[in-house]
Amino acid sequence: MRRRHFLALPCAATALLAAPNPNLRLGVTDWNLGLAGKLEALDLAAQIGFAGVEVSLGRKPIDGKLPFNNPAAHIERAKVLKLTLVSTCLDILHVNGLKNDKLGEKWLSDAIEINQALGVRNMLLPFFGARALETQQELDYVADLLRNIAPKAEKAQVTLGLENTNSAAENLRILERAKSKAVRVFYDVGNSFSRGHDIYREIPLLGRERICQFHLKDNPGFLGQGGIHFPTVLSMIEQIGYRGFADLETSSPSRNIAADMARNLGYLRSLMTA
Repeated sequence: MRRRHFLALPCAATALLAAPNPNLRLGVTDWNLGLAGKLEALDLAAQIGFAGVEVSLGRKPIDGKLPFNNPAAHIERAKVLKLTLVSTCLDILHVNGLKNDKLGEKWLSDAIEINQALGVRNMLLPFFGARALETQQELDYVADLLRNIAPKAEKAQVTLGLENTNSAAENLRILERAKSKAVRVFYDVGNSFSRGHDIYREIPLLGRERICQFHLKDNPGFLGQGGIHFPTVLSMIEQIGYRGFADLETSSPSRNIAADMARNLGYLRSLMTA
């Protein structure tokens, strides 16, 4: 772990560095299995040993609709495999960003209905690259947009999770302006750490009430070999009382996806049972 981050850890955290986290469940993103939106991702996830899968809704529309169009098949396969469908990712927002593309609003509205059909609460909304939120005006515009669609999400029991490289303070600005419990943060420790944010302070700052789900990664290497100190991350997640899923969005250094995912999963499990 970088020295400056270690020195910044609160005293409570340093006492919990090796604490187990029995309440956390581990899932995986289907796109990092190389099977975005495909049923086969569920089979591979179960084979590796994950408890759940985060499902991509796709980036290329088909006949004016999102590519993911058969919730029933995923529901049935997950039931057979005893997997949880953890969340969805509205990754078409990488193409039609919410901050400047009205088509993104349509996809968001459609995706809420897909989540409801899947029986899945959390939906990841990505804001990266040219679609990143870079100004206060953009933060406020997106917050207002989310406030307008929040009633539909609330009625469908769907939570809209912001994933970005913004600071916790900037995300809090969005949440406070959106004024809905259906708008939360999908906290990615890798994205935030790489942007220079103090993840060990941001997790408790946002807390359980504002974080709907986690992504765990430290790409491009294996977990535990980079700058992020995962014992502390798991301790912070436990400390805030989070009881949901954390999904691996890890790359494959050896290009053997199944083996690399199994290695990262095993590493986290070893920390959780230490």
